[in-house]
Amino acid sequence: MKKVTIILTILCFSLLNLFGTEEQDSLKTSKWEEYWKLSGLVGLKVSQTHLVNWAAGGNSNFSGVSYVNITLDYKKKRHAWTTNLDTDFGAMYSSDFQSYKWRKGNDKLNFFSTYGYEISPTENIKSMWFVAMNASFKSQYTIGYEYPADLTRKKVSDWLSPSYTSVSVGINWKWKDLVSLYYSPIAGLVTSCTDSLLRHSYGVPVDKPALISLGMTFRAGITYSGVKNLKIATNFVLYTPYSDPDQKFGNFNVDWDVVIAYQFLKVLNVSLTTNLKYHPKILFPEKPFRRIQFQEVLGLGVAYTF
Repeated sequence: MKKVTIILTILCFSLLNLFGTEEQDSLKTSKWEEYWKLSGLVGLKVSQTHLVNWAAGGNSNFSGVSYVNITLDYKKKRHAWTTNLDTDFGAMYSSDFQSYKWRKGNDKLNFFSTYGYEISPTENIKSMWFVAMNASFKSQYTIGYEYPADLTRKKVSDWLSPSYTSVSVGINWKWKDLVSLYYSPIAGLVTSCTDSLLRHSYGVPVDKPALISLGMTFRAGITYSGVKNLKIATNFVLYTPYSDPDQKFGNFNVDWDVVIAYQFLKVLNVSLTTNLKYHPKILFPEKPFRRIQFQEVLGLGVAYTF
């Protein structure tokens, strides 16, 4: 019990040191708004989905999709911290299917968090440079299947099969709240696959649950909300390992996500989401073994923007 009390005391003092004793009454006032900014989009929509070489599985069809894209920003003096959760899950139903009439349509879990310490002159509030540390995690929630024949199915993904966890240290440049560019020459990537039968498809050794590599990464992000009720967000990420027997340096993993959403009549929302991937170590059973993966979701539904 004493150890628990000591740990809780240390945590309390750490939080006080991080946010400053002058903000102890921030919950009673609106002063916290000077440092914290919460924005996001939460919704449910009926959508049309089109998939091209999508390794995690799915079908082009009409489906229902729930989605969340939330960003939490903290900025005080030279300290900046940004955390984003981008996730969705959708299911489809078609009476045309002779079997497995319910099928997964969308399944995405993307999370990243970046802490930065500003090194640029504080007088320039539009353009800022940071020494930054970034952590991210990508996976899916449930089993994904391919359906090579109408009466059969093949498992191609699952929770943590695959998943991608990265930690890096580098330089981050921000222009206003619109553009963010991040470069890291020291980036660690953990590619996990808990299902041993799927490891070969994602470049993980069959006798190991994960593969660790060190390389460099680049991230570009744009968030635009200058027009009322319109939100545009995009993230473009490149990664290449320094030493990997199956992937040469300069052969990049590519991830590019785009979200365009417009809200009208207060609760109705039309949105377009695209996801493009190219991972050289993801293999398909047919030639060519390596392909560009693409997903597009266009839908109309109800949503809440804040």
